Amino acid sequence: MEEKDVIKFLNWIYYGVMVFTLIILSFMYYYSTGPQGIVIDPNSQMGIIMQYVVIGMALVFIPGGLYLVKWLKPDNLIKYKHVAMYRIVLVGGIMPVAIAAFYLLGGYRPMMWVAAMAAVAWYFTKPTLGKLEQEMKPEDPNIPTY
Repeated sequence: MEEKDVIKFLNWIYYGVMVFTLIILSFMYYYSTGPQGIVIDPNSQMGIIMQYVVIGMALVFIPGGLYLVKWLKPDNLIKYKHVAMYRIVLVGGIMPVAIAAFYLLGGYRPMMWVAAMAAVAWYFTKPTLGKLEQEMKPEDPNIPTY
């Protein structure tokens, strides 16, 4: 397996998260504007719990996902591919959840800010050859990586 193959696979995952987010955005928009739309009051107990869950997920998954490669330190390309895939999904997975909460809470703006923060963090997970080489570089230059 070559580096270019790993990057190509990770790009499919990266843009797949984007497409999934756009599908959720479209579905939630049409769901919330239709007559069947359910709106939860943001100040109700259910609305507050939903806000806590979304914000808590963002607080855990965004930093955890961004530092996943540093914590797990993959030593070959196959492990790197899996760890980088989990990083993309963890960080990017907050966007559809926050967008769904935004529409379910009747356009509650703080949820869109959470989605925007996840989108910015998701941008930093974009797979490139330079990032792969930098993250696979050993701390001790005398130890080969692959």
